[in-house]
Amino acid sequence: MSDPYPASLPDREDKRTFLQKLAEFIHPGPDSTDELIEALADAQDNKIIGAESLKMLEGVIRMADMTAGEVMVPATQMGLINIADPYDVLMHSVIDMAHSRFPVYEGERENIIGILMAKDLLKLQRAPELNIRALLRSTVFVPESKGLNDLLRDFQNNRNHLAIVIDEFGRVAGLVTIEDVLEQIVGEIEDEFDSAEDEGDIYCLTDRSFRVAGNTSIERVNEAFKVKLASTDPDDQFDTIGGLIAHEMGHVPRRGEHHKMVGLDFVVLHTQGGAVKWFKVSALADGTS
Repeated sequence: MSDPYPASLPDREDKRTFLQKLAEFIHPGPDSTDELIEALADAQDNKIIGAESLKMLEGVIRMADMTAGEVMVPATQMGLINIADPYDVLMHSVIDMAHSRFPVYEGERENIIGILMAKDLLKLQRAPELNIRALLRSTVFVPESKGLNDLLRDFQNNRNHLAIVIDEFGRVAGLVTIEDVLEQIVGEIEDEFDSAEDEGDIYCLTDRSFRVAGNTSIERVNEAFKVKLASTDPDDQFDTIGGLIAHEMGHVPRRGEHHKMVGLDFVVLHTQGGAVKWFKVSALADGTS
């Protein structure tokens, strides 16, 4: 007959040395996020973890305190599609903005009725009888206060990569993508339009315009377009086209804004952190500046 009161299992052997126990007593584990990050920095200094691992771990730790509202693209900079636009206009909008997913609105911009995948537009070429509305995918709405940890989990579970952010009054505040969240961990994620070189790059588009990275050197832009870009103020010197255009505009550029210089029309396609990531550049019809 088994013993109804079996002897308790022996405690797990503590293999720490006396010096280790003493060190842990004097220097207990981190009690705050900053202390934890400092401990990880010490581990990197001692070559226990690498610099890239430290960067990612720090991103994971700090992300726990961040919300969707902190990383979202503001509503004023959202690239939206109007369901009422004809197919040709819609296609040009998709090409110009060069995203893979687009919120679609009907009537007012606040009325988001679905998400359009750029790849789904190919179905219309094979089956013109299809309606754009039939291609829309459901919209996910999240509050500005949504934690990034929870948001990332939702993206993974629901297989959605874009959500519309709503403010406390129920209005559209912006949008957030899974890329926006992951960049908090791994840093900026380059896409197929991003340059692999530090100086940026220039890409020719199908409509004979060009996509120009904001960090492209002015010297490179001058060479590519056979122009002489320079600040209107001779005392100001700029290295990149993004810095020059922002200075000439006199404010932080916003998506969709135009600026004309030396016979070229610069359209702001995408911004991040107050800096222009991409311009669309085309020659002015009459060659005026």
